[in-house]
Amino acid sequence: MQETLQKMKLIVFELKGEEYAIPVQQVRSIEKLMPITRVPNVAPYIKGVINLRGVIIPIIDLRSRFDLEMTSPSESSRIIITVMEDLEVGFIVDAANDVVDITEDTIEPAPDVVGSVENKYVKGVVKIDKRLFVCLDLDEVLQLEQLKG
Repeated sequence: MQETLQKMKLIVFELKGEEYAIPVQQVRSIEKLMPITRVPNVAPYIKGVINLRGVIIPIIDLRSRFDLEMTSPSESSRIIITVMEDLEVGFIVDAANDVVDITEDTIEPAPDVVGSVENKYVKGVVKIDKRLFVCLDLDEVLQLEQLKG
């Protein structure tokens, strides 16, 4: 009897020329950059909060979170609004590129060195044609226990 492989959709986004992916079911929306209200005494990678349709959402700059070179936002910069355990969090990314369909067996374990992102943030890598995506583990990126205080 043949097992049916679970299909997944991934949102692909860009940071410093590299492509990253997160499961589409964790994404609520993708928004253009908007004014962010700074919040005192938070980690440097937390840029502040936004009011999105009446909901206050903390915003994390993924370049800062991953210790990548900081640049000014561009016209293609986006905020990806994610939902993790009833907590909405936005991530600033350089661009939101694509939605791709994969099966679970397409995700390979992360090699010891994956670009510039620490391995603890990486679930695995996906190769589609000539493209390579780094699949992020949002639980690790967010460190939910710290955010919940």
